[in-house]
Amino acid sequence: MSVGELDSGAVQFTIPNDTHPGSTHGAESRPASDTAPSHETEPPAKIIIDAPAPERLARGVVFLEYRTQNLQVVPVYGPAAVAVSPRVGHIHVTVDDATWHWADASGNPVIINGLLPGSHKVLIQLVNADHQPIDEGTVRLIIQQRSQ
Repeated sequence: MSVGELDSGAVQFTIPNDTHPGSTHGAESRPASDTAPSHETEPPAKIIIDAPAPERLARGVVFLEYRTQNLQVVPVYGPAAVAVSPRVGHIHVTVDDATWHWADASGNPVIINGLLPGSHKVLIQLVNADHQPIDEGTVRLIIQQRSQ
């Protein structure tokens, strides 16, 4: 079996030369309005989440495809990246109101396996490069008891 190239291309960004006087390059998180221009000239960023595929749910696998508008999902983080234009960010995924979430900047579908039978809720937040929420969507689903 040979391994082929799946995709290629380039992404271009513009980073303003004037940085906010209070910005740092550390891991500290701040509200987006405190660290960079507000992207007022860009339309609002949105996340659109498709309903889970029923055939996969029947096998106990949650497969959520999503797409974003007016935000490029890329693994670029930190206060300085909030000023990048066009806007960049990633997603945070929380399952069943857990106190923790995971971040993903792949742009690939969210795949969750191993949920117990019953009702579940998946929150997908679209966040900026400094982890501040921009938009979100919630998917409610039921995992059926599978026969052995």
